[in-house]
Amino acid sequence: MPTPHPVPSFFARIGLAWRVLFNPPLAGQVAALTPAGGAEPQAAPPEKVHAAGLALLSLLQREGRLVDFLQEDVTAFSDPEIGAAARVVHAGSRKVLQQYLTLEPALNDTEGATVTVPAGFSAERIRLTGNVTGTPPFRGALKHHGWVASSVRLPALADAMDPRVIAPAEVEL
Repeated sequence: MPTPHPVPSFFARIGLAWRVLFNPPLAGQVAALTPAGGAEPQAAPPEKVHAAGLALLSLLQREGRLVDFLQEDVTAFSDPEIGAAARVVHAGSRKVLQQYLTLEPALNDTEGATVTVPAGFSAERIRLTGNVTGTPPFRGALKHHGWVASSVRLPALADAMDPRVIAPAEVEL
C-alpha cells in the first residue's frame, strides 16, 4: 500500500491551486484523480488491498491444508502424527510455491560461509544479528541465505470473488 503523502502547508496548497487554475493539462490530471462530484476518493477495504496475499493463503490451504494445520492445537498429538501431517502440508505448500513463485537465495553463498556485507547493503535483503557495532563493511557467518521472489505468477482474482474466503465450508449431502 502506498505511503500517504505529507499534507502541504496552506500557502503551498494556494500555490498548487494557482498552478492548476492556469495550467489546463495539469487541471485535467487533477480532475482525473478526483471522483465525480468532488468527493474524496474512497480507500479500498483491507481485503481488497491484500487480496493477493489472501489468494496465496487460499492456495496454500487448498493444496497443503496449511491453515488447517496451523489452526490445530497439536499439543495432544504424538510426534509421529505431527510428522505425518507435516508431510502432507509440506508437499502441498511446496507445490504452490513452485507453481506460483520463483524463489532465489538473497545471498548465493552457502550457509556457514564467511561473507562480507558491504557499505550501502540493503537492510531488506540482509539482516545483521549478533554483536553489530561499527560501520560496514562487516564480516560474519551466513546463518540463513534468505529468499527473494524473482517472479510472481499469482492468478488474477475476479471482482465478484470475496478474497476473505480462504477455504469455503464443506457440507456433504
